[in-house]
Amino acid sequence: MRYLDPKNDVIFKKIFGQHPEILRSFLNSMLPLPGDQQIVELEYLSPEMIPETFLEKFTVVDVRCKDQYGRQFLVEMQMNWTTAFKQRVLFNASKAYVTQSEKGLKFSALKPVYALNLINETYLPNSSEHYHHYAVVHLKDSNERLEGIEFVFVELDKFKAKNLTDKKLQVLWLRFLTEINEQTEHISAELWEHPEIKQALEFVGVASLTKEEKLHYDKNWDRISNEKTLLYETKLEGLIEGEEIGIPKGEKIGMRKAAKIAKEIGIPIVDIIKMTGLSEEEIEGL
Repeated sequence: MRYLDPKNDVIFKKIFGQHPEILRSFLNSMLPLPGDQQIVELEYLSPEMIPETFLEKFTVVDVRCKDQYGRQFLVEMQMNWTTAFKQRVLFNASKAYVTQSEKGLKFSALKPVYALNLINETYLPNSSEHYHHYAVVHLKDSNERLEGIEFVFVELDKFKAKNLTDKKLQVLWLRFLTEINEQTEHISAELWEHPEIKQALEFVGVASLTKEEKLHYDKNWDRISNEKTLLYETKLEGLIEGEEIGIPKGEKIGMRKAAKIAKEIGIPIVDIIKMTGLSEEEIEGL
């Protein structure tokens, strides 16, 4: 049997963006939720983070939903890493938090937002850990927290390198994302033992896709390859220019060059936004 890579946007959204019971299992295993506040029910929300005014950025996340407590969850699968992605994650989570407010609603009624980000590259090279949990905490007393927004970044390359064999659900889900691809010939028995992972495995077979979905699957790999090439080249240019004008400004110039080329070769605006962190207006003006 031929398999597909669940990290590909088409498969990822088909699994986690259409099946709340699978997503519930995944989020409960991946997020630092209190034991008595596990997700029981999920409702999908629009992944489009639509701006309230023309001055704001339009962004899209891979999966967005809320649970029985009203907590929101944003899930992103990022194949190519840029520093702009981290700022975009912060922007999206903040926007999801503040747009809860309605006229007359008390601030105390705002529900938490969790942003789960799966990264197919290494973004913290000096850390051996693959799981990174961010929260707003007191710098001298980490027990003192400002509740509201939390972030989890998972570096899939680092997890894959550890060859973990325990059967914790988080480990099994990460094995699902990292062990299965087009070269896979055999799927480990441990993955078939968990009911939600078993259900997800039904969507990684080539036969699970329609002809149109398979076309989009292949096109998505082409897009990712083009992005990787552009980012590599523009990072080098940005570093060279950054030596003279400062790294942040050099990096910004590099992202603008990448966006211009991506636009010229026909990469969708929404994907360019995700890749570079630039706004739709900035990209349209290039």
